[in-house]
Amino acid sequence: MSRIVGVAPKKAGIFGRLIYRMAAKRYGVLMEPLAVTRHHGGLFYTYAVHELLAERASKVVPKPVRELAVYRAAVRLGCEWCIDFGTMLQRLDGLDIDRLKEIDNYATSPKFTHEERLAIAYADALTATPVQVTDEQVAELVAAFGEKGVIELTYQITLENMRARFNSGLGITEQGFSSGDACRVPLTQ
Repeated sequence: MSRIVGVAPKKAGIFGRLIYRMAAKRYGVLMEPLAVTRHHGGLFYTYAVHELLAERASKVVPKPVRELAVYRAAVRLGCEWCIDFGTMLQRLDGLDIDRLKEIDNYATSPKFTHEERLAIAYADALTATPVQVTDEQVAELVAAFGEKGVIELTYQITLENMRARFNSGLGITEQGFSSGDACRVPLTQ
């Protein structure tokens, strides 16, 4: 259970309940970070709209590559909720989630493509404290994804850093998305 209990739907207000329903329809359950954020009306709406817009705008980098980089940032930061949710997203996209077990060995595992390795290494460098991104690394990424793609990848990885630190700070842990326990979205599609 999180350090701050989420706002129940009946106390979330009319627009809060609407956003709750939209999220539950899409993911099967009310997401705990959303319910916790509901305590702060302005940030709740900012969070909901920001997530939707960031998702819709990110179309340059292939989704499997982008999702692996975001997942890697969650793993590096130890965000149980983000790892759980990220696994579900990849499963729903029809990606091989068994290879996520090899994410720590991405540099040598044959389960990852060259582009995926570049993105995962970038997530490592961008998530490190202090940040360890090099000019050479960005040049390689630009060659693979273009400048617009590198901007997108950077944005998504740093957004995941924010999510992971928010969830960890508030003690928000896994919700059962990767196992299907909390998520009514079927395990196979």
